[in-house]
Amino acid sequence: MNIIQVILIVLVAFLAGCEGILDEFQFHQPLVACTLVGLVAGGDNLPACVMLGGSLQMIALGWANIGAAVAPDAALASVASAIILVQSGEGVNGIPVAITVAVPLAIAGLFLTMIVRTLSVPIVHIMDGAAAKGDFKKIELWQILAICMQGIRIAIPAACLLFIPAEAVQAALAMMPAWLTDGMAIGGGMVVAVGYAMVINMMATNEVWPFFALGFAIAALSQLTLIALGVIAVAMALIYLKLSEGAGSGAVAGVSGDPLGDILNDYE
Repeated sequence: MNIIQVILIVLVAFLAGCEGILDEFQFHQPLVACTLVGLVAGGDNLPACVMLGGSLQMIALGWANIGAAVAPDAALASVASAIILVQSGEGVNGIPVAITVAVPLAIAGLFLTMIVRTLSVPIVHIMDGAAAKGDFKKIELWQILAICMQGIRIAIPAACLLFIPAEAVQAALAMMPAWLTDGMAIGGGMVVAVGYAMVINMMATNEVWPFFALGFAIAALSQLTLIALGVIAVAMALIYLKLSEGAGSGAVAGVSGDPLGDILNDYE
């Protein structure tokens, strides 16, 4: 890669790190981050990076910050694994290895997150002092600085990976025995399945299980494309909402199917 591509990839990494906090333009999402890295790298890397991002997205959907438990760093996992995939030069064939590498990278990203958040503590106190004095410009300045720290948290590891020669990455991957690469491919597929299972576990209710079973059966039809499946899914969702509205309008008081609504109706 030339210097322009390196700078753009580091910029993508920086934006992904910032978006991990801002959560506005979704640059930290695997599908977006990997796609941007593949787009900047050019050549045949874009399709492979899109597929990598889609696979990692299924894993990241099951990651969530719950209480004091911080989810693995999806931004670092996405950018780093996409860079490794590009430097490996294996294209689509390198996706399983990249997925397997992404998971430990996401966990390692928690250490960088801890460092940045620890450094952000005194910044909060500085902003409190500025707020007491009514210095809004100083508050904005330190807020921007704290957000940029999140971007640097991803940009520095990305830059380090980019400075590793592509030949070294390819040689390291070539040295792996077949049993290791095959095992990583199987493990990468299992990680995606586990991530999808975590999403289902969070969303599963008695009302949506029939739709899941129906979608699982329809997906087995090879003649249907992803667009066709999407159209069917939207149609089923609209039918469900319409039927729910109709059932709600004629529902008997206290049997609305909404537990919270039933509780509130009891107090009316």
